[in-house]
Amino acid sequence: MIAKLVLVSTLSFLAGAFLFSSSRPIVKAVSAFDDRAADREAIRRHIGSIFQAFIDWDVDKIYATHTEDWRGFLEGSRAPIKGIDEYMKANGIDWPAVKGSKPYPNPNTTYQMKDFDVMFYGPDLAVACFYGEFERKSEKGPETVKRFQIMDVYAKRGGNWIQAASHTVVDPSWLTEQSQRRTNVSPQMRERILSARDAVWKAYFANDRAALEKAVPEDVIALDGGSPDFADRGKVFEGARQFAEGGGKLIKLEFPKTEIQMYGNTIILYTTYSYELESGGKRTTKSGRGTEIFVRRGNELVNVGWHLD
Repeated sequence: MIAKLVLVSTLSFLAGAFLFSSSRPIVKAVSAFDDRAADREAIRRHIGSIFQAFIDWDVDKIYATHTEDWRGFLEGSRAPIKGIDEYMKANGIDWPAVKGSKPYPNPNTTYQMKDFDVMFYGPDLAVACFYGEFERKSEKGPETVKRFQIMDVYAKRGGNWIQAASHTVVDPSWLTEQSQRRTNVSPQMRERILSARDAVWKAYFANDRAALEKAVPEDVIALDGGSPDFADRGKVFEGARQFAEGGGKLIKLEFPKTEIQMYGNTIILYTTYSYELESGGKRTTKSGRGTEIFVRRGNELVNVGWHLD
């Protein structure tokens, strides 16, 4: 009986050893996923085609390079983006209204991918991590206009790799660098800044509370000529109310000279001003110099402070 038990145990051990040895090639096959140069290059080319599609504003190409069930976050996302339609809208694309529209190639803009890395987690799943840069040609050479930190999830469907998910944010270190450099103010941006400044002054003299609440934030600090005190938001609004209730009207408003400095989202205006008011049938004219500070918050320009003399 003992001999029989020993024989059975020995046969069980040998069978287990055989099964273990026969499974070793499967382990090697899994580790072989690391050696996939062709797949890596295919994913890299696909990502490059997405960058070029955005440069050319080829909306059909952008749509075709992402899965229908796409998931992820983009810069400024407040919630996970679900599906290709939400992805297109998150990128400012009026899809499907612009389907079939003509691309607009931009030869002055190029892209780069740096620190590119891909890991495979099966035959049909891969994750790519890298820095993506958009560059613009200038007289001084290529200028980086945006740098992203990107993690893309790729799936192989129908034999081809396609982007199924992504987490894309502006590189924080690059953003910090840009905030410390003076930004060139384009003619369009200058017009927008001046219009915002003009609107704040007119809203104040008109006691337009809705416009003031939108343009003058809670953290405003103001110094007005003739007053030794710092004004907060409450005092600014009270001054506008008293002027309007006293029958005051703005007759003319001019800014003879304005210089602008912009650092990231911070905008500083150095200006001369002149305005004519009417109150009680009498007109008075005031002029002086001022420094005004605006900040871009979202899509709005808000007037966070000023000093007038």
